[in-house]
Amino acid sequence: MMRRVIHTSLAPAAIGTYSQAIQTGNTVYLSGQIGLDPETMQLVEGVEAQIRRVFDNVQAVSEAAGGSLADIAKINIFLIDLANFQLVNQIMGEYFTEPYPARAALGVASLPRGALVEMDCILELAD
Repeated sequence: MMRRVIHTSLAPAAIGTYSQAIQTGNTVYLSGQIGLDPETMQLVEGVEAQIRRVFDNVQAVSEAAGGSLADIAKINIFLIDLANFQLVNQIMGEYFTEPYPARAALGVASLPRGALVEMDCILELAD
């Protein structure tokens, strides 16, 4: 099965040895996105701004793969403080409609660059 590298300048460039996303068949695996502004490569300020930036970054990579947020089958959310889960849930409701993707939310000790939230996803594209 062929693998296709997905890249867009509308999301932050990879800051390590990984791709923004890899497509195999109709499945697209998005690498973790943190709240980096793609133009400045700096974290945006505050938890709400970071959550929104992460969803914007995920949307940009999804669209570069030929899909949309509606094609996300699974999303993993990593939070430094699980007290922010309700805010994630509220903001996620602004980006997604039913049927919502499967989701996991995990509390973690730290994230790259001191980020407050990180998300990775799996998309399933239509034939």
